[in-house]
Amino acid sequence: MILFAQSPTSPFHLHTVRVGRVTDLSPSFRRFTLTGDRLDSFADNGFDQRIKLILPIERHGLSTMPRTDDWYALWRELPQEHRNPIRTYTVREVRAELREIDVDVVVHPVDGPASAWAESAVIGDELIVLGPNAHHDGVHGGVDFLPPPHAERILLAGDETALPAIAAILERLPAEASGHAIVEVPHSDDAVCMTSHPGFTVEVLARDHRARGELLVPAVQAAAPNLLRSEGTATTQRAELSDVDVDVEMLWEVPSDDHGGPAQQDAPLYAWLAGEAGVIKTLRRHLVSELGIDRKSVAFMGYWRLGRAEG
Repeated sequence: MILFAQSPTSPFHLHTVRVGRVTDLSPSFRRFTLTGDRLDSFADNGFDQRIKLILPIERHGLSTMPRTDDWYALWRELPQEHRNPIRTYTVREVRAELREIDVDVVVHPVDGPASAWAESAVIGDELIVLGPNAHHDGVHGGVDFLPPPHAERILLAGDETALPAIAAILERLPAEASGHAIVEVPHSDDAVCMTSHPGFTVEVLARDHRARGELLVPAVQAAAPNLLRSEGTATTQRAELSDVDVDVEMLWEVPSDDHGGPAQQDAPLYAWLAGEAGVIKTLRRHLVSELGIDRKSVAFMGYWRLGRAEG
C-alpha cells in the first residue's frame, strides 16, 4: 500500500472578492459586504480577527498582485508603482454559507489609498482579502483578544478604529463575562455601531472635534481602578516599562503562551487596548506602571499613528 502525505494547508488564504453591498452605518462607518467564490472556506474565528485588504491600483487593478503562497516576498520585490496597497482591518461578520464577509471601515477625508478606496468603491469592484483558512488545522493567528479563561473582569478600550473589534468581541463573549467597554468616536451618531453585553458597562464617547484621547484616557483611568476594587484586587506592585517611541517603533504587545493561547489561566482584570499609538501608550503606562496590573494581563495595539500613513 502506498501512502501519500497530505500537503499542509496555509493558515491564511488569498481570496479574490467583489463588493456586494455598501451600507453607510453612521457618519464615521461604512460597511462593505464582500462576496467571493471561495469565501465558504473563510474561518469564522470571531473576536478581533485581523485580515488584510489588498486594494486595486490605478491602471493595473489587481493584475500585478502575486497569488501564490509566497505572495508577500514577491509583492515586496515589485516596483513601487506595481505594488497594491495592503491595509489591515477586522472582519466584522463571516457568513461562510453565503460566501460573504462584512468589513466596517472608518470613513474620513481622503488621505491615502484606503480612504480613497472607501470613498469610491462601488458594487462589483474587485479586491483581494487575506483571511484565515478554515481548512487549516492549527492556530491561524491574527486574534489578539486572548483573555485568561478565569479573568474576573475585562476592560476593552479604543478609538473608532477599534470599534469593529470591540463590538465583535462583545458579541462573542459568554453571557457570564463582565467588565467595561469604552470607545471614543468622532460623532455621537456613531454609537449605533456599538453592541451591548449583559455583563458589561458600555460607554461610547463622542469626540466632537476634541483632541484624540481627550475623552478616552480619563474614562479608562476612572474605570480601571473600579474594576480592580470591585474584586478587592488592587495591587501596589508597579512595573517599569521600557519607553517605546511610537513615531519610530510599533506599539504592539499581545501576551500569549507558546501555543498562541492566553498567557495566564486566571487574572483579576484583563485589558485589551487598541487605537492611536500615542493614546494607547498613555493607557498602557497607566495600567501597568501606575496601577500595577500584570503585563501578562494587558494586550495593547497601536493600530495607527497620528500623522503617519500605514505602510
